[in-house]
Amino acid sequence: MRVACVRHAGERRVGVVSGDGQSFSPVALSSDQAERGVAALIGQDLDALDLLSPLPLSEVELEAPVPRPDRNLFCVGKNYHAHALEFSRSGFDSSAAQGDLPSHPIIFSKVPESVVASGAPVLIDPEVSTAIDYEAEIAVIIGKGGRGIRPEDAMGHVWGYTIVNDITARDLQGRYSQWLIGKSQDTFCPMGPFAVTADEIDLADTSVITWVNGEIRQNANTSDLIFDVPTIISTISAGLTLMPGDIIATGTPEGVGIGFKPPKYLRDGDIVRVEISGIGTLENRVKERRA
Repeated sequence: MRVACVRHAGERRVGVVSGDGQSFSPVALSSDQAERGVAALIGQDLDALDLLSPLPLSEVELEAPVPRPDRNLFCVGKNYHAHALEFSRSGFDSSAAQGDLPSHPIIFSKVPESVVASGAPVLIDPEVSTAIDYEAEIAVIIGKGGRGIRPEDAMGHVWGYTIVNDITARDLQGRYSQWLIGKSQDTFCPMGPFAVTADEIDLADTSVITWVNGEIRQNANTSDLIFDVPTIISTISAGLTLMPGDIIATGTPEGVGIGFKPPKYLRDGDIVRVEISGIGTLENRVKERRA
């Protein structure tokens, strides 16, 4: 099932997107429930949703599937083989002492306030950073919380997936030798356009493609992941309780801007488009913040 969070007639709605992508059927939810975005559907019987009359998708405004997560997004660094190599050699890698390939998942976070929708501008401030990069990622939406989750049980905790573009200020990432500030700038987490339930995605074979101004920059497959989703969930939940609605961005493949010589950082007016098979296409324009 493909679902979306939208704004229509001044109200937030959560609903099901038709197979042809042309219409949106809102679920009968209270306004408080709808504020949680697609996370409001977690725990519900998806086969028995009370759907209202469909609306043309062209007549609603797409929001991020989870417009404001309850807490920080969990993220995984250096989790595709080829990207781990390109990043370790970039000079911006505070974890390079571990070697080119990490021996354990590298976990960091992005603040909830960095989330924006597909179509929203990614705002860059040249007084803060001049090295803005893109990172296409498939993100896990947790449906069943837990602590100490075993890898063999982990997929039972996954509700679904969405797309995240983990926008990063590389100079801040290098300057502070940690990743929160460079990853959590305002608008630095485009998400969407849709979320899909777990049965829609084959994590062993899902393509991840990024274009910048029509040029393919990233073209990879989840088969290149170093640590799979069960390992990631098990790692995070070891001593830290995962909650329903938590979001885990699983890492980006080779082809980010820092990997080019010279680097290809984002500039005012650039259009970044991320397509992940089975989910959809996330597109955002970069815009320089004006005082």
